[in-house]
Amino acid sequence: MKTKKLLLAGLAVAALAYTPVSAQVQPNGPAFAPGTFPAMPSRPTRTGKHINRVIDMWLKGQPVYYAQLEAGGYEDGKRMATTKADYITYEMEHGALDFKELREFMRGLKEVGTRTGHATVPVIVTLPIQGTADAMRANSWMVQQALAAGVHGILLCNAESPEAAKIMVEASRYPFAAVVPGVNQGFRGNGSQSFASKIWGITPQEYLQRADVWPLNPDGEILLGLKIENPRSDANVESSVRVPGISFAEWGPGDHGFFLVGNPATSGGRGDMAPNMVAVRKRILDATKAANIKFLNACNEDNVIEQIKDGTMICTGGDSPAADKGRAFTKRTDPY
Repeated sequence: MKTKKLLLAGLAVAALAYTPVSAQVQPNGPAFAPGTFPAMPSRPTRTGKHINRVIDMWLKGQPVYYAQLEAGGYEDGKRMATTKADYITYEMEHGALDFKELREFMRGLKEVGTRTGHATVPVIVTLPIQGTADAMRANSWMVQQALAAGVHGILLCNAESPEAAKIMVEASRYPFAAVVPGVNQGFRGNGSQSFASKIWGITPQEYLQRADVWPLNPDGEILLGLKIENPRSDANVESSVRVPGISFAEWGPGDHGFFLVGNPATSGGRGDMAPNMVAVRKRILDATKAANIKFLNACNEDNVIEQIKDGTMICTGGDSPAADKGRAFTKRTDPY
């Protein structure tokens, strides 16, 4: 009898000490213990059908405007949550490659929320991967780490080949996503939905359904873009932008200028107005139009209307007068 009582007491202690797997936190990872995401006041109903509001704007034919941040953590996320920009570029090509800080940034965004009812402002990350097939295959883990942090897209820098673009698409999709000609089966792994779903404000099961690339999946929420920014990229641009799953591209005048104009400190004048630079921009813009994807270009208050008329659907300066001028020109009524 005494032995039986001791056994029952031990089982009771073990039951009290047991923590379900679903509630466990990985060592050294950001915790989601009670109080980590405090209860927030009621927010407006989300406008549009998508978690990523950029997609809803494009479906309405509206250009979007982004703000940029070079890395940053929790407090930066709270501060940037109030941006008027349609999305945030989180820059890790030249900024610090720190996925823990990225998670903290996303957590700060989520804590503050938005004025549009979305869980967060969408975030698109740039990564320090040279856009060749070999480099993309070796570094696809960076894409998976960024997406697991709850971001809404990846912009591949120096995208030199369609093969590199395909690998980025595959790294962004789950194995059960519908396979299409030209792109192999996805290889995102189980567990990547845990943190990301909390940032998106949905269950892990819902995240697995929603975390696919748009417009390849019309119900997807992830945007993948290409920076066409050197002569090797230019040579393949027409095929790279046609890879299924790519939704936008830009022409990268800064890097292009290094190749085509020279050292900006000594070349003088506006490099983007050099004839060879103008020709490159036109080639990339024409390629995006032919592939029916969106084109990104720097905009300012003097040229934003001209850029929109030319076909630009993503502009810099989300909090600037240029963005206000562009929104007024396209008669945008959606809140931001």
